Amino acid sequence: MAANIPSFTLNDGTKIPSIGMGCWMGTPGGGERVYQMCLAALKCGYRHFDTASGYANEEYVGQAIRDSGIPREEIYLTTKLGGDHHRVKEAFEASLKNLGVPYINLYLMHWPQGFLDGKVLGPEEHPTFIETWKEMEKLLETGQVKSIGVSNFSIKTLEQLLPHCSIIPATNQVELHPCLPQNELKAFCEAKGILLTAYSPLGRSTIFMEDKMVQDVAEKNKASPAQVVLSWAVQRGTIVVPKSEDEGRMLANITLVPLSKDDMEIIDGLHQMPNMHKSLLVFDDKPGTVFGWTYDQLGWSYRK
Repeated sequence: MAANIPSFTLNDGTKIPSIGMGCWMGTPGGGERVYQMCLAALKCGYRHFDTASGYANEEYVGQAIRDSGIPREEIYLTTKLGGDHHRVKEAFEASLKNLGVPYINLYLMHWPQGFLDGKVLGPEEHPTFIETWKEMEKLLETGQVKSIGVSNFSIKTLEQLLPHCSIIPATNQVELHPCLPQNELKAFCEAKGILLTAYSPLGRSTIFMEDKMVQDVAEKNKASPAQVVLSWAVQRGTIVVPKSEDEGRMLANITLVPLSKDDMEIIDGLHQMPNMHKSLLVFDDKPGTVFGWTYDQLGWSYRK
């Protein structure tokens, strides 16, 4: 039975469950672990799954969905275009085949960077992310994808993209949590009709989970710190895709608690505490760059 969680309406009129299961396993692949995780999540009531070609596990996510016996139309499925921006149609068709489903609900451009023959393309090299987006818009004509969006886009890259869009991105999936609430990006996207989706909504460290203020709010609401953080995210109008392989935590993560105005303000203010406003992601790039682009090229202004 599907969990009782709110849905949001995207700018194209389609609905998306506000909580999904993130399928990035920390490294590409995951195989049987991903399959079992998705099956367990479906039993717990999850109906939204977020994967990507770069996660190298689409076939296992798709297999779990098919083996669950739950009708395809009851499940919301997101996947993402990898770095092969020069062959969007072929990459999309490969994801569709790997997933083994007749359609994808949401297809995202995973990063603004494209790669060609193992080399990262600079912002001005072809295909640019504007040219890539135009190819993604054409996918809607196939009926095999319902919505399209972006991921890891900033105000800067969105300002470059939006004047050229026939279709406004439905969502922008970014790192978002109490240490990085993305307030400016959220306001910008909302003004354009774009919903934010939070990946790593619980962070990839325990820095805010162990914060006394978060723990006090959790205790007051008879909830876990994770439940409080996810409830805060959904209550402020953002989609979340936490990942867990533990069934107890899976259930907790889709059991939201209503937070008071005071509770919300406490979590809102956490990033303003000393040394708390920061990204919690770790990339294997040289400092100040991510996948070959500088923070300035990406439009990222926050500290790592």
